[in-house]
Amino acid sequence: MRFLSFPLTLLCMAGLTSMPAHAESHAAHDLPDAARHAAPTTGQRWATDVPLREGMRGVRAAVDALGHYEHGHMGPEQAVVLAEKIEGHVHDIIANCKLAPDADTALHAIIVPLMQNAGELKRAPHKLEAIPPLREAMSQYARQFDDPGVLSAE
Repeated sequence: MRFLSFPLTLLCMAGLTSMPAHAESHAAHDLPDAARHAAPTTGQRWATDVPLREGMRGVRAAVDALGHYEHGHMGPEQAVVLAEKIEGHVHDIIANCKLAPDADTALHAIIVPLMQNAGELKRAPHKLEAIPPLREAMSQYARQFDDPGVLSAE
């Protein structure tokens, strides 16, 4: 992403999944208030580009598949693979997506929780509480970004 802020760029480059758990829990709180609550002021959703749409569709598919894990229809190894897919899609978005600065800021509030919770699920697949925040991040994306291929989970 062309407009990533320097601290978030460093976090993403270092890999949020390698951060200690206590540091991860504070990463989203370190974003400016605008990054956590940014939304278009016109009532419209932010424009997207192809890398963002493709990446978020991949994230959506992995998050949706985690519902099978919550219901006991797949093992923890498969959940870890899905968490790794989420991280991979987010890394692709970071590397290739180019948004306007305000849209980029709004996206930060979505990709940070995706990375935090996917990392948590990878480290401790038995912690199912990492899955609902992934769904919430996807719902936030659907509310804030113009991407008809990613529907809100609400």
